[in-house]
Amino acid sequence: MSDKKEPKSIERRRFLRSGMQMALAVSLGGVAGVSLLKSTSKDLVWQIDPFKCVQCGRCADECVMTPSAVKCVHAYDLCGYCDLCGGYLKPDANARTTAAENQLCPTAAIKRQYIEEPYFEYVIDESLCIGCAKCVAGCTSFGNGSLHLQVRHDQCKNCNDCSIARVCPADAFQRVPADTPYMIKGGFTKGGTNKDNLKKG
Repeated sequence: MSDKKEPKSIERRRFLRSGMQMALAVSLGGVAGVSLLKSTSKDLVWQIDPFKCVQCGRCADECVMTPSAVKCVHAYDLCGYCDLCGGYLKPDANARTTAAENQLCPTAAIKRQYIEEPYFEYVIDESLCIGCAKCVAGCTSFGNGSLHLQVRHDQCKNCNDCSIARVCPADAFQRVPADTPYMIKGGFTKGGTNKDNLKKG
């Protein structure tokens, strides 16, 4: 039985060649992956799924923009127009008035307007909103959940690695198509999509 072994130099060459081919394949795969990411990132934007959001308050603190690009929005179709609004009034409010000590919002970004007895309309002043989600938590706990957070794309940098998405405890931040960038309750249902663009309140 003559077992002929190949010379060590040939084995080494074959090993180096296969290693170089593997490295080339990996690097080409990486370049293709980055190219694909760059091409799709222009078509995708960050948004908050309002059904997953837990109102943790991190949107106000973690965004690279100051104030945050995350703003409270109001789905008027879902609102009860309540006099006793859980998203507007503190739970221990002295009265149902617009006095600062009764308001839940720390920046007075929600404007309360009388319509007719017993109805009030609540409008968000986005220039004052910091995305803290205190009103959203109140509205979700003691109301219809018509107040919720959304990323405003006229302010968002659409970072590849969103600093809020990284720390979101509920995994509520996700990439959505740029042609349907908002997930507004009312038109958007849990597990569904929203075809309408966000209208300023």
